[in-house]
Amino acid sequence: MRELLTKYKLVIRFIITFLVVYGVLTIAHYLYLSFSDGSKFYPDYMTNLVARQTNTLLNTVGYDADILPHPDEASMKVIINGKSVARVIEGCNALSIIILFLSFIVAFAGKLKTTILYCFAGSIIIYAFNLIRIVILSAGLYHYPWRRELLHNVIFPMLIYGTVFLLWMIWVNRFSKSVKTNA
Repeated sequence: MRELLTKYKLVIRFIITFLVVYGVLTIAHYLYLSFSDGSKFYPDYMTNLVARQTNTLLNTVGYDADILPHPDEASMKVIINGKSVARVIEGCNALSIIILFLSFIVAFAGKLKTTILYCFAGSIIIYAFNLIRIVILSAGLYHYPWRRELLHNVIFPMLIYGTVFLLWMIWVNRFSKSVKTNA
């Protein structure tokens, strides 16, 4: 047994670190949502921010866009030329994806400064890419509403998770101490 623990020490450390970081960040996210009452920023600050930034970007690229709080659910409706095309829910703000990303990076930590900078830069990249994803998805749903399932459930999740995977691979191959010490 001891031999197995020694042999797989790095794998075990990775799994435990990943689960602890993921657990702590998920609990923090849950507490954030629990304390968000939606009175100032509906339904919560981050979702509202993503919806407002989506609206700004859509208007910047030439769409007549607006956002409104959804009357029946905790989301923001994205409206293009008077037509409701999408809704931004809490899951659209990229926080859960960023939590997953951060958990992996910390579990495969490199030098402290490099790890912190990569976590920060990667989170910004994921957030920005997610925002662009929502803008393109909203425009796509406006022009091609019959492609809703394909756009929302296949193409755009594949792109956002592909981005996270690419960031992970860059981290593991260029910055992680664990891989370099085992190479």
